[in-house]
Amino acid sequence: MSHAPVAGPAPMPAPSNTVLALLARALGLLNGAIVVAASIALVLACVILSHSVVVRYFLHQPTYWQDEAAVFLLVGATFLSAAYVQSRRGHIGIEAFASILPAGIDRLRRLLIDVASLAFCAFFAWKSWTLLHEAWVDGQVTSSTWAPPLWIPYAAMTGGMALLCLQIALQVALWFDRGRA
Repeated sequence: MSHAPVAGPAPMPAPSNTVLALLARALGLLNGAIVVAASIALVLACVILSHSVVVRYFLHQPTYWQDEAAVFLLVGATFLSAAYVQSRRGHIGIEAFASILPAGIDRLRRLLIDVASLAFCAFFAWKSWTLLHEAWVDGQVTSSTWAPPLWIPYAAMTGGMALLCLQIALQVALWFDRGRA
């Protein structure tokens, strides 16, 4: 029995299609910037929640905005960084199949998973757009005393799902581009 780390998928070769290459580069740069912002948001959420604990415990003062602010930051970091994680194929997958399938069959398995994931994420993105639109038009806010607008987390969710769809669609297009090359 070996406890060596399982090797991840081989990096995608450069696309032969110029448009795909430009899109892959632009999306990679955008994802990199979002990951930096998401990392800062996670640290900020930790600081906000720690401040909340200190203020409530030691100063016996109520906190009313900290929990929601931290949740908004966490939602934004989670959804907006999903495309970056997908670009690294870091989402949960069943790698046991990858190790026993021939390389060509495993590539086909990845394509089928990407197509199914794209269909699900496209539906999720569409529903996110409808939630964002409703929250914006109706002026929806949270039920807390702080009452921040709900379009803020819905915008992060919508943007993240749209980027995730774009990343998965790019991976599908690269699969076909690689097949032609």
